[in-house]
Amino acid sequence: MSKIRAAITGVQGYVPDYVLTNAELETMVDTNDEWITTRTGIKERRILKGENQGTSVMGIEAVKGLLEKTNTSPEEVELVICATVTADMPFPDTANLVADSVGMKNAFCFDVNAACSGFLYALTVGAQFIASGMHKKVIVIGADKMSSIIDYTDRATCIIFGDGAGAVMLEPDTSGNGIIDYIHKSDGAGAEFLHLKAGGSRKPATVETVMAREHFAFQNGRPVFKAAVSGMSDVVKQVMARNELATDDIRWLVPHQANIRIIETVSRMADFPIERVMINIQKYGNTTAGTLPLCLWDYEDQLQKGDNVILTAFGGGFTWGALYLKWAI
Repeated sequence: MSKIRAAITGVQGYVPDYVLTNAELETMVDTNDEWITTRTGIKERRILKGENQGTSVMGIEAVKGLLEKTNTSPEEVELVICATVTADMPFPDTANLVADSVGMKNAFCFDVNAACSGFLYALTVGAQFIASGMHKKVIVIGADKMSSIIDYTDRATCIIFGDGAGAVMLEPDTSGNGIIDYIHKSDGAGAEFLHLKAGGSRKPATVETVMAREHFAFQNGRPVFKAAVSGMSDVVKQVMARNELATDDIRWLVPHQANIRIIETVSRMADFPIERVMINIQKYGNTTAGTLPLCLWDYEDQLQKGDNVILTAFGGGFTWGALYLKWAI
């Protein structure tokens, strides 16, 4: 009997209509288009506007499109995993809200929080339920409304992040395609460099924490950059080595869209040509858990069945990893 692997059989993305350009940011903080573009590669990002509009809104739209695209009824889905750091509320999980809105009444649901590595971690978790034979249809979502935790008076962070969501369908494959290998890592010592200070059980929300602007993402760029480029390039090379893959064997490298300088440095350190690196940061900025599925969605027409693809990400915590798959669509 052929080995069962979890294969991506559909991918769909969603980004809000509102476009926050570098020109508009120039009116909000001390910055300019050239400075932002040179340092980050970002020209614009999408922002979810309106009352009571949480991350689930984007997840719902991505999943609706995915179900239609794969001709799947909501009742067929058995598991929904949502990777996010900007859940609609501390509980219930955003995955539950998405499933309820879309009518996935037969699915059990939960969230994964691994910052920018969240989608990669969730994809690996979802794949185990397929490979074990327990489930036939699993949806993995990566979605974040980063605008909800960004200080738009802090030019170090507000220029980077945007809102967006992507979702994939996982189904069994016995033809050799699907998710083949992964390496995931974490190091809690990195928490001091990238975190959200208040709002958790250690430091619950108070008037004082709000006034001190402690409910916004904090990032110390230099140590994060250093850890991100070394972490992602190392795991990419490790995955390639243990699967006996040469650079020419890989059709696409799909890196987390954190910063164009990080992407270019990972490409160079992993000895991977930039022409085969998926890049869309110029359109969406860093959407955290949304970047990898949005890349797959944007580049879907350039992917062919059987293509070798490596995804890699790095996030706060620190968390990082790489995943090797053969494209199945």
